[in-house]
Amino acid sequence: MTDIARIEAAAFRLAGHALRTPLLGSAFLNDIAGRRVWVKAECLQHTGSFKFRGGWSAVSALPPEVRARGVIAYSSGNHAQGVALAAQRHGVPCVIVMPFDAPRLKIANTRAYGAEVVLYDRARENRDAIGARIAAERGLTLIKPYDEPEVIAGQGTTGLEIAEQAAELGITQADVLVCCGGGGLTAGIALALESRAPGLRARPCEPEGFDDTARSLASGTVQRNAQATGSICDAIVTPVPGAITFPINQRLCGPGLVVSDDEALQAIALAFSRLKIVLEPGGAVALAAALFRPDQIAGDDVIAVASGGNIDADLFRTALDRFGA
Repeated sequence: MTDIARIEAAAFRLAGHALRTPLLGSAFLNDIAGRRVWVKAECLQHTGSFKFRGGWSAVSALPPEVRARGVIAYSSGNHAQGVALAAQRHGVPCVIVMPFDAPRLKIANTRAYGAEVVLYDRARENRDAIGARIAAERGLTLIKPYDEPEVIAGQGTTGLEIAEQAAELGITQADVLVCCGGGGLTAGIALALESRAPGLRARPCEPEGFDDTARSLASGTVQRNAQATGSICDAIVTPVPGAITFPINQRLCGPGLVVSDDEALQAIALAFSRLKIVLEPGGAVALAAALFRPDQIAGDDVIAVASGGNIDADLFRTALDRFGA
C-alpha cells in the first residue's frame, strides 16, 4: 500500500538524486486563464520527466541481492528513461520494453542510459505479457509504470514539493492539475496533498479519446479506452486506469479534465514562449486544461504539473509554427 509514510521514505532515498523542480508563473498565462497559473516544471527533472522519481524509488527500494540481478520495465519512453537511469546509477542490468512507434528521442535516450530496448507493436502485442516473459526468463524484477507502490511513492514526492512551494506562495486553496495516463503521478500527488496541503485538490488531465480516468471518475466504475493509439500525447496513452491507482484517485481527486491534441500543442508553444521550458504533448495537457478549461476550474490559483519534456524536434517545430511562438 502507498501512503504518506512510503512517500516520505521515497523522498529520503531520492534526496541528493532528484531535483527539486521550480514552480513557475507568467502574467501572460494568467491573462489567458483568468486566474494565477503556476507550473510545476517536472520537464526539468533528470531524464526530462517526473518518471525519474518513481524509477529511483523503485530501484533503490529493492533488496541489494534482488537489485543486482537487474530490472525490467515497459514504457513509451518516460518511465523507460527513469528506470534506465536509476538502474545505470545503481550499476545493475536493465531491459526496457517499448512500442516501436515511441518517439525516436525517447528510444535513443533509453539506450543511451545503458538499457537494452525491446520493441513491440502496441496495437497487436501485449506489453504486460512481454515484460512478464522476459522477467521470468532472465530473473529480472519488473517495475511497472504506475501500478507499483514504490513507483507511486516516488511520484508522490512531486506532491510534497508542491505542498511546500504553495505554502511559500501563500496558496491554501487550489486545483492541482496532473497529466494522467495510468494514474501513478496523480495518485502520488493526491496522497501527498491529502497529508501536507488538504486545501489543494488533484485533478487528472487527459487527451480526448483517451480519457479513461475522467470517464471512470464520472461513472464510478473503471472505463476502458476504445483504441490503443491515435493521440500525439504518447506519454499518457494507456488503455485503462490502474488497479492500484484508481481507488486512490477515486477517493481523493476532483473531476477529470480533457483537452484536444491541438490544445496540447498550443500549450507547448505558450510554455516555450512565456516560461522558456520545453514540453511534450503528454506533459502539456495539464497546462492546456488550466489555460483552455477555465470554466471547469474554481479559485484564484491553479497549479499545473508540466510532467515531461521529451519531444521530437519535428513535433516541437510543428507546435511553434502552428501557434506563433
